[in-house]
Amino acid sequence: MSPSATKSAICGTIFDPAKARTQLDEIEKQIADPSVWSDQGRSQTLMRERKRLDDVLNTEGELERRSSEIETYFELAKEGEQVDSELKKELASLSTLVEKLETETLLSGPNDMLNAIVTIHPGAGGTESQDWADMLLRMYLRWAERQGFGTSVYDYQPGEEAGLKSVTFSVTGEYAFGLLTSEIGVHRLVRISPFDQAKRRHTSFASVFVSPEIDESIEVVIKPEDLRIDTYRSGGKGGQHVNTTDSAVRLTHIPTGIVVACQNERSQHKNKERAMSVLRSKLYEYEMEKKREVTKKIEESKLDIDFGSQIRSYVLAPYRMVKDHRTKVEIGDVDRVLDGDLQPLIRGYLLQRRNEGAATA
Repeated sequence: MSPSATKSAICGTIFDPAKARTQLDEIEKQIADPSVWSDQGRSQTLMRERKRLDDVLNTEGELERRSSEIETYFELAKEGEQVDSELKKELASLSTLVEKLETETLLSGPNDMLNAIVTIHPGAGGTESQDWADMLLRMYLRWAERQGFGTSVYDYQPGEEAGLKSVTFSVTGEYAFGLLTSEIGVHRLVRISPFDQAKRRHTSFASVFVSPEIDESIEVVIKPEDLRIDTYRSGGKGGQHVNTTDSAVRLTHIPTGIVVACQNERSQHKNKERAMSVLRSKLYEYEMEKKREVTKKIEESKLDIDFGSQIRSYVLAPYRMVKDHRTKVEIGDVDRVLDGDLQPLIRGYLLQRRNEGAATA
């Protein structure tokens, strides 16, 4: 198959550019109507859809450009030019782009395109698990950086000796929530403990919970009488994570027991605004879980951070391996994963989810 034919096949498989252009034209007509802007929910939905369609068409242009460059390299090779290294680089780059696009086709949930709010809690085990939770935080921040996503740490509670007691942060980028749904659950680490003078092997656990960062187009009613607001002095590492001021805010939703906090901003007003956004997102996901008749409530699922409950294991000793227990995906380069290369694991989860959905349809 020629490079041009390859590009055509890719576009036909992943998306339909002609259909996207038609849809974009229709969106533009609706946006041109002044009455749209009086409805905040509708205008946000339209703007989000316009961005998605723009990205589709920009991607088509990128595929066209890269395919053209590859075709040029093939022609140069036929003429006897030494272009092997350049051609391999372009093919690898195209392969990465295609894999990214194929992964996006697996994200079809109503909230998959939204930003994500992530909370990490260590399991039992004190310093060991708290350090593991901090390692997971670094892994996700590095993953977000690799994806070109933005991050903001809302609340960071440090451990006594090392690591963290809890952290909540946002990941801002298209499909952030859909991609990070693969991370919800208990993560298990096996290693020679750096905190054990006898250098014994320890097993640590930490839980990860992810909710979509909902916008004003989704209504979540929070009654003032259902809310307890506490203010306190920020603490922690400062600089990298929080500002040490008297402006930290903790919100407790009394009916559900959901607690969120924010201490990232210097302004108490800003911290309260951020905390309310996190609370709205968590309450929305809480209600969605109830509608899906999940047997355990969201907060209860965090309590079972123990043996046999893990979704993924990261083994550093006696051998080195990352294994996802749901998808059976295994990766030998543990350092690469802990440095944020999660795409094979995320892709494996999304493929399994699609296949399970097709089997039950």
